[in-house]
Amino acid sequence: MKKLELLSPAGDMERLKMSVLYGADAVYLAGTAFGMRSFAGNFTPEELPKAVAFAHSHGVKVHVTVNTMPRNEEIAALPPYLEQLQDAGVDALIVADMGAFTLAGKYAPNCQRHISTQQSIANYECAQAWYDLGAKRVVLARELSLDEIRTIREKTCKDLEIETFGHGAMCVSYSGRCLLSNYMTGRDSNRGECAQPCRYQYALMEEKRPGEYFPVFEDEKGTYIMNSRDMCTIDHLQDLMDAGIDCIKIEGRAKSAYYAAIVTGAYRHAIDDIAAGREIDPIWRDEVEHVSHRYYSTGFYYGFPGQYTEHSRYIRQWQICAIVESCDENGLALCSLRNKFTSGETLEIVGPDVRPHAFCVDHMQTLDGAPLQEPRTPQMQFYLQLPAPVPPLSILRRNVDLSPK
Repeated sequence: MKKLELLSPAGDMERLKMSVLYGADAVYLAGTAFGMRSFAGNFTPEELPKAVAFAHSHGVKVHVTVNTMPRNEEIAALPPYLEQLQDAGVDALIVADMGAFTLAGKYAPNCQRHISTQQSIANYECAQAWYDLGAKRVVLARELSLDEIRTIREKTCKDLEIETFGHGAMCVSYSGRCLLSNYMTGRDSNRGECAQPCRYQYALMEEKRPGEYFPVFEDEKGTYIMNSRDMCTIDHLQDLMDAGIDCIKIEGRAKSAYYAAIVTGAYRHAIDDIAAGREIDPIWRDEVEHVSHRYYSTGFYYGFPGQYTEHSRYIRQWQICAIVESCDENGLALCSLRNKFTSGETLEIVGPDVRPHAFCVDHMQTLDGAPLQEPRTPQMQFYLQLPAPVPPLSILRRNVDLSPK
């Protein structure tokens, strides 16, 4: 059975490097237009070729999102943009609009065309129709069960690739197609600007009693009536493979570089363990608990996931302290500070192919060689003695509960 492809988010160059070095088979990102995540860093025309070159130098493919629904006044800008993406060496374009799909075939013929989940593909006839039109891959609607996906796999051409979401935030609306944000805040979720009003706490107010609020209960548990859980399928990857899924996508282009690294690394090792016929190492399974997340579910793969109605806050139990920029053979690391810590603290280090392990901070020094007790200035560089050499972009973190109260 073919190994699952792991597709990871790359909101900017730092996150791209993290996803690539921590084990992604492919990354997905956006340029400065036509993408569904306006608040991610995204890539300028100057940055994009560099991003593609870095990914390709590590054997990683690059997929670019062109998945908004363009308006009339935007269409004229699409052909030169598509040509720019092809010239940069992009491997695939993720599109949702039929016009954008047609233009991509004309102006970027060397790029594969993947159909975005925004198209809400939920049956085998729709999936096959997109393949017949020239699509290489479909990203199925998030609301499908494994049984439905299995049927789509059985009844479509075997050359059509199937991609689904495997980890990350879920949307309360059908495959992310929602007007609530646009109506309430003027920020259109279908154009990458969602304000996530589904996460708000709502109450009922009677017309003739202004200012008098009554709680709204979905059930006895609380009032967050639209708050969806996050998805996590790391315990069920074999089932996803058995259903015929070719690629799983980690949601999170607007999330941190730390998130991209840790979740990618966890799924990379889990997929490799399954491919080798091994049980998933529990230490990598535990890694998905080390990032900021809402309560997990398995999405719709095994039935309706339910919602968490008590609050919409994230679980944050780990804080990143520093990033390793380089490290010599004796373990002396040049680090860049993210959050201050002191000598004598116990930190944990994890990196590309580095199992997470704890150590006590002992020796630190400035770039000039002066002893350092507590690095304080964000982004400052300093030297830290590690118990063993680690590769660049390894992460130092500490266990501290930062979950909102």
